[in-house]
Amino acid sequence: MFDNPGRDERCALLARVKNIAVVGLSPNPARPSYGVSAAMRGFGYNIIPVHPAVQEVLGVKAYARLADIEVPFDLVNVFRQPEFVSGIVDECIALGVKALWLQDGVIDAVAAERARAAGIFVVMDRCIYRDYKNEYLSPDASPLNR
Repeated sequence: MFDNPGRDERCALLARVKNIAVVGLSPNPARPSYGVSAAMRGFGYNIIPVHPAVQEVLGVKAYARLADIEVPFDLVNVFRQPEFVSGIVDECIALGVKALWLQDGVIDAVAAERARAAGIFVVMDRCIYRDYKNEYLSPDASPLNR
Protein backbone atom coordinates (compact mmCIF):
# COMPACT_ATOMS: atom_id res chain seq x y z
CA MET A 1 0.00 0.00 0.00
CA PHE A 2 1.32 3.43 -0.92
CA ASP A 3 1.58 6.03 1.82
CA ASN A 4 2.30 9.67 1.06
CA PRO A 5 5.18 11.43 2.76
CA GLY A 6 4.14 13.31 5.88
CA ARG A 7 3.31 16.97 6.10
CA ASP A 8 6.82 18.06 7.12
CA GLU A 9 8.38 16.16 4.21
CA ARG A 10 5.89 17.64 1.72
CA CYS A 11 6.50 21.15 3.11
CA ALA A 12 10.26 20.65 2.87
CA LEU A 13 9.82 19.65 -0.79
CA LEU A 14 7.76 22.76 -1.49
CA ALA A 15 10.46 24.86 0.18
CA ARG A 16 13.30 23.52 -1.94
CA VAL A 17 11.76 23.33 -5.42
CA LYS A 18 11.70 26.31 -7.78
CA ASN A 19 11.07 24.86 -11.25
CA ILE A 20 7.99 22.67 -11.72
CA ALA A 21 7.39 20.75 -14.95
CA VAL A 22 3.61 20.32 -15.24
CA VAL A 23 2.63 17.32 -17.36
CA GLY A 24 -0.82 17.82 -18.85
CA LEU A 25 -0.98 21.58 -18.28
CA SER A 26 -4.00 22.69 -20.29
CA PRO A 27 -4.25 26.07 -22.02
CA ASN A 28 -7.92 26.16 -20.98
CA PRO A 29 -8.38 28.48 -17.96
CA ALA A 30 -11.36 26.37 -16.83
CA ARG A 31 -9.17 23.28 -16.30
CA PRO A 32 -7.72 22.53 -12.85
CA SER A 33 -4.20 22.19 -14.27
CA TYR A 34 -4.35 25.78 -15.50
CA GLY A 35 -5.71 27.24 -12.25
CA VAL A 36 -3.33 25.31 -10.00
CA SER A 37 -0.33 26.15 -12.19
CA ALA A 38 -1.26 29.84 -12.36
CA ALA A 39 -1.59 29.92 -8.56
CA MET A 40 1.74 28.17 -8.04
CA ARG A 41 3.36 30.64 -10.41
CA GLY A 42 1.82 33.40 -8.30
CA PHE A 43 3.57 31.89 -5.29
CA GLY A 44 6.89 32.30 -7.09
CA TYR A 45 7.41 28.92 -8.74
CA ASN A 46 8.64 28.70 -12.32
CA ILE A 47 6.06 26.64 -14.24
CA ILE A 48 7.21 24.63 -17.26
CA PRO A 49 4.26 23.34 -19.34
CA VAL A 50 4.45 19.82 -20.78
CA HIS A 51 1.74 19.29 -23.37
CA PRO A 52 2.44 17.96 -26.88
CA ALA A 53 -0.51 19.69 -28.56
CA VAL A 54 0.26 23.31 -27.68
CA GLN A 55 3.07 25.81 -28.21
CA GLU A 56 2.66 27.67 -24.92
CA VAL A 57 0.57 27.86 -21.76
CA LEU A 58 0.47 30.75 -19.30
CA GLY A 59 2.69 32.66 -21.72
CA VAL A 60 5.46 30.08 -21.36
CA LYS A 61 6.86 27.74 -24.02
CA ALA A 62 5.35 24.27 -23.76
CA TYR A 63 7.33 21.07 -24.32
CA ALA A 64 6.03 17.84 -25.82
CA ARG A 65 7.85 15.60 -23.32
CA LEU A 66 9.85 15.95 -20.15
CA ALA A 67 12.96 14.93 -22.09
CA ASP A 68 12.53 17.98 -24.34
CA ILE A 69 12.73 20.54 -21.52
CA GLU A 70 15.80 22.73 -21.98
CA VAL A 71 16.08 24.05 -18.41
CA PRO A 72 16.58 22.16 -15.14
CA PHE A 73 13.44 21.34 -13.19
CA ASP A 74 13.04 20.18 -9.59
CA LEU A 75 9.61 18.57 -9.61
CA VAL A 76 7.22 16.92 -12.05
CA ASN A 77 3.56 17.67 -11.29
CA VAL A 78 1.12 15.41 -13.16
CA PHE A 79 -2.38 16.26 -14.38
CA ARG A 80 -3.00 13.17 -16.53
CA GLN A 81 -5.33 10.21 -16.27
CA PRO A 82 -3.97 7.33 -14.15
CA GLU A 83 -3.40 5.09 -17.18
CA PHE A 84 -0.61 7.45 -18.31
CA VAL A 85 1.26 7.49 -14.99
CA SER A 86 3.37 4.38 -15.64
CA GLY A 87 4.85 5.90 -18.81
CA ILE A 88 5.47 9.20 -17.04
CA VAL A 89 7.25 7.34 -14.24
CA ASP A 90 9.40 5.55 -16.84
CA GLU A 91 10.41 8.92 -18.28
CA CYS A 92 11.09 10.35 -14.81
CA ILE A 93 13.31 7.39 -13.91
CA ALA A 94 15.21 7.67 -17.22
CA LEU A 95 15.77 11.40 -16.64
CA GLY A 96 16.82 11.05 -13.01
CA VAL A 97 13.92 13.17 -11.75
CA LYS A 98 14.10 13.72 -7.98
CA ALA A 99 10.44 14.47 -7.15
CA LEU A 100 7.05 13.55 -8.61
CA TRP A 101 3.65 14.92 -7.53
CA LEU A 102 0.51 13.19 -8.79
CA GLN A 103 -2.52 15.47 -8.43
CA ASP A 104 -5.92 14.62 -6.94
CA GLY A 105 -7.36 11.55 -8.62
CA VAL A 106 -4.09 10.65 -10.36
CA ILE A 107 -3.55 7.29 -8.72
CA ASP A 108 -1.28 4.43 -9.76
CA ALA A 109 0.18 2.86 -6.62
CA VAL A 110 2.30 0.36 -8.56
CA ALA A 111 3.94 3.10 -10.63
CA ALA A 112 4.32 5.33 -7.55
CA GLU A 113 6.11 2.53 -5.68
CA ARG A 114 8.32 1.89 -8.72
CA ALA A 115 9.25 5.58 -8.79
CA ARG A 116 9.97 5.55 -5.06
CA ALA A 117 12.13 2.43 -5.44
CA ALA A 118 14.12 4.38 -8.06
CA GLY A 119 14.82 7.11 -5.50
CA ILE A 120 12.11 9.56 -6.53
CA PHE A 121 10.23 11.47 -3.81
CA VAL A 122 6.56 10.74 -4.63
CA VAL A 123 3.32 12.38 -3.56
CA MET A 124 0.12 10.85 -4.96
CA ASP A 125 -3.54 11.88 -5.03
CA ARG A 126 -2.95 15.30 -3.40
CA CYS A 127 -3.30 18.80 -4.77
CA ILE A 128 -0.01 20.72 -4.71
CA TYR A 129 -1.86 24.04 -4.50
CA ARG A 130 -3.99 22.92 -1.57
CA ASP A 131 -0.93 21.54 0.25
CA TYR A 132 0.96 24.76 -0.39
CA LYS A 133 -1.90 26.95 0.79
CA ASN A 134 -3.17 24.87 3.72
CA GLU A 135 0.00 23.24 5.00
CA TYR A 136 3.09 25.08 3.80
CA LEU A 137 1.66 28.54 4.49
CA SER A 138 -0.24 27.57 7.63
CA PRO A 139 0.69 29.40 10.84
CA ASP A 140 1.69 26.17 12.59
CA ALA A 141 4.12 25.09 9.85
CA SER A 142 7.71 25.04 10.95
CA PRO A 143 9.53 28.33 10.22
CA LEU A 144 12.18 26.23 8.49
CA ASN A 145 9.58 25.18 5.92
CA ARG A 146 8.38 28.70 5.02
